[in-house]
Amino acid sequence: MLSMAEKYQSREERRKQMQANQHKKKRKKPKNKFLTFIKRLILVCFLVGLAGVIAGISTFAYYASSSPKLTKKQLSDPIPSVIKDKSNKTVATLGAQNRKYIDYEELPKQMENAILSTEDARFYQHHGIDPIRLGGAVVANFTKGFGSEGASTLTQQVVSMALNNKNEKTLKRKAQEAWLAIQLERKYTKHEILEMYVNKVYMSDGVFGFETAAEHYYGKSLSKLSLPEIAVLAGMPQSPNNYNPFDHPDLTKKRRDIVLSMMYKNNKITKAEMEKAQATPVSAGLVKEKERNTNANKYPAFVNEVIKEVQKLGNYNVYADGLTIYTTLDSSAQQYTEKILNTNSIINYPDKKMQAGIALIDTKTGEIRALGGGRNMKLDRGFNYAVDTKRSPGSTIKPILDYGPAIEYLHWSTGHQLNDVATTYSDGTPINDWDNRFLGKMSMRKALYLSRNIPAYETYKEVGKERAIRFAKKLGLDLNSKEIVESSSIGGGVQVSPLQMASAYAAFGNEGIYNKPHAIRKIVLRDGVTEIKPHVQSKIAMSDFTAYMITDVLKDVLTKGTGTTAHIPGLPAAGKTGTTNFDKDELAKYGILSSSVRDSWFAGYTTRYSLAVWTGYESEKGKKYGVTRPYQTVAQQIYRHLMRYVSEGKETPDFTMPKSVVRMGSELYIRGHIDTAIDKKSVTQDAPANVHAAYDANSKKITVTWDYEGSGATFNVSGTINGSAASFGSTSGKSITVANPKAGATYVFNVTATVNGVKSKAASASVTVPGDSTDTKADDNQNKQPEDNAQKQPDANNSNTNSNTGTDTNQSGENKDNTGSDKGTNSGNSNGTGSENSGNGNSNKDNNNGPGNSSGTGPSSGNDRPANNGAGTHGKGNSGSNGNQGTNTNGGNSSNKGENSSGNTSANNNTGSE
Repeated sequence: MLSMAEKYQSREERRKQMQANQHKKKRKKPKNKFLTFIKRLILVCFLVGLAGVIAGISTFAYYASSSPKLTKKQLSDPIPSVIKDKSNKTVATLGAQNRKYIDYEELPKQMENAILSTEDARFYQHHGIDPIRLGGAVVANFTKGFGSEGASTLTQQVVSMALNNKNEKTLKRKAQEAWLAIQLERKYTKHEILEMYVNKVYMSDGVFGFETAAEHYYGKSLSKLSLPEIAVLAGMPQSPNNYNPFDHPDLTKKRRDIVLSMMYKNNKITKAEMEKAQATPVSAGLVKEKERNTNANKYPAFVNEVIKEVQKLGNYNVYADGLTIYTTLDSSAQQYTEKILNTNSIINYPDKKMQAGIALIDTKTGEIRALGGGRNMKLDRGFNYAVDTKRSPGSTIKPILDYGPAIEYLHWSTGHQLNDVATTYSDGTPINDWDNRFLGKMSMRKALYLSRNIPAYETYKEVGKERAIRFAKKLGLDLNSKEIVESSSIGGGVQVSPLQMASAYAAFGNEGIYNKPHAIRKIVLRDGVTEIKPHVQSKIAMSDFTAYMITDVLKDVLTKGTGTTAHIPGLPAAGKTGTTNFDKDELAKYGILSSSVRDSWFAGYTTRYSLAVWTGYESEKGKKYGVTRPYQTVAQQIYRHLMRYVSEGKETPDFTMPKSVVRMGSELYIRGHIDTAIDKKSVTQDAPANVHAAYDANSKKITVTWDYEGSGATFNVSGTINGSAASFGSTSGKSITVANPKAGATYVFNVTATVNGVKSKAASASVTVPGDSTDTKADDNQNKQPEDNAQKQPDANNSNTNSNTGTDTNQSGENKDNTGSDKGTNSGNSNGTGSENSGNGNSNKDNNNGPGNSSGTGPSSGNDRPANNGAGTHGKGNSGSNGNQGTNTNGGNSSNKGENSSGNTSANNNTGSE
């Protein structure tokens, strides 16, 4: 135990020791300031780096959190879409012909080695992203610019294809792609991911997947490819179009050789194998050009229109979404349309350069039945003359801008009087027709079916520009007011397609109701349940009286106007021709014949179908071509053949006159808007036809019968008995009887028809009642003519035949201007040489009259211009009393009037002729 002294001494010693230590510290050397700065700098850099890493991780996490979800649909092989026609038969498949799916087990090992050596050599070592590959790419991006070198693994490429963002090079896309690749690796095996890749990758020429590419480029399956062929395909995904062996063999060889060197580097092939494959020509084994599959669909013009409509209905991919598309296509009509365009077996085209566009739609619904997109063309998403072409319609615009609006807004009748006299546009430019003649006063009907320009222009002026445009817009023609000029009344300054014209004309045949043309009925999505239907709403474009009155006039175009080549006997149809011309400077510059036209059209319709046809030429560099006169009816010929084909075997009702229309004679009026009394005086009514009188000895009655085409007529029967006036009553039927007639007396019957107060001329028949010893006999020599004793006898071979008033049922036109009078007894033979589709024919012989000949020569091509230029006249038969009013029923063309329209867009330019 220490004493007090010892304890004190110890405390003092410790104190001294502490003081000594403190003194030592004070004597320590000062710190190195540079080292302190370095230490602090390192600490700051570390903290900044740490903050950057944290920020990077945060940014990555943010982008990753906003990544879209990958669905099984996106990762699986896209399902092709199927197109069905109106009978629900499959007519095209979009996507399937470009992709054949294979399982991983079917993938040749050498193909796998080539792909992985090229695209992702560490595929089996990473988990979706490859840090080593990423590091190399980061360095390249800093030295050569962002996006210069890809760090994407094969898994990331699958994600990119699923998201369809391959061309997007952004940090956000890369972050999301990396995150989704990691998720993909967690959910699927390596083999499943590789299977996705080899089936989804694009291989140029519309081809997807390696199996399909093998068949497309080499005509054999993937399992049968040689090493150099495998290397070609393995190198394509980086830039499919540039490394397409068909199109770029030199680039393809360089890329193939790189693939082979990568395979050697990764010990997948020997050096000898590499060198042998590299020495092989890149063209070796490729499918020969004439045997290559272009992957073009059947019916490309129609399929292209379907694709456009699908895209308008929603964000659908027709090549990948597995849609079932139910269309309006009539496959038979489409096949015949393409036969018309692509062969000379139906139409004799002048050359291979002449083009045509055809649009056939359903008159009642607007459903597209067939489209002809061009002659001898591969239209795989190319130019479509039925839809894409915009050409001046010529005189086919007249019912739309001129006469339709005149009836609709001005309440004109078809008999409204117009004057074809010398006229100029407001700037003084003269307006002409093809014949440079002026025909004077004529009805609106005649002005339209003869397609005279001056009456059309005068009508347009009375209608007014704004009302004309309003009328046209209701028919689907989106006309620009600034582009419509005075010459637009005859086709100038207006640009339309055949599909637009077919749908516009359909409204005339559909009681004034317009339906937008459409090719799709419905789309059924991949689930087989969800249906997407286009919204097609019918719209009233005009009054029913306008539609019917225009139709009634356009029927005359086919029988006695400018469109006789398009006429189909027995088919109730209406239509209009149209041509546009070159100006004088163009004719001179390009050496085009003055009779040639720029465009030739025909638009026509029945109660079933509406069909518009354009023919012409595309301008080439430094060259223009015109449709020469012999081929200016090709559009009419196409119409005739196709309309006859689709109508054959189907009942086609005639157009029904609505209650809003009143027929007075041969003209039509709007009920409540009958023209003035002066107009009424000029109205004529058709007389009854085929009047027949016969006495029956058993019943002791005379029966008188007749025919009449119109409706609403009252028939008055008067006449004589042995020369004394007699009245036999009136009826709304088509026969009367006279009971107990006087024996030996001769009865003459005069039958007239009265409609809306307008009385027709009389048609007569007579019969002599036998006495006690006289056989019953019709007195043919007493049969009377109608009061004008004018026209030909349709049929005089019945012993009781009586005089009749008939109508022309062929393609002949009026013989007023150039061919002499239509009237005169002509009961002998009537011969006529017809146009392109008509032959020679003889009218019925009259048993009691002398011969009288009627002849006219039509153009060999069925030209729109006049058929006989006044060469033929109706011969007169002798003055027997049994002639009949009517025109011959053979195939002769008495006259085929022309028309004139301008294809120029400049105001008041009128250089065309038709």
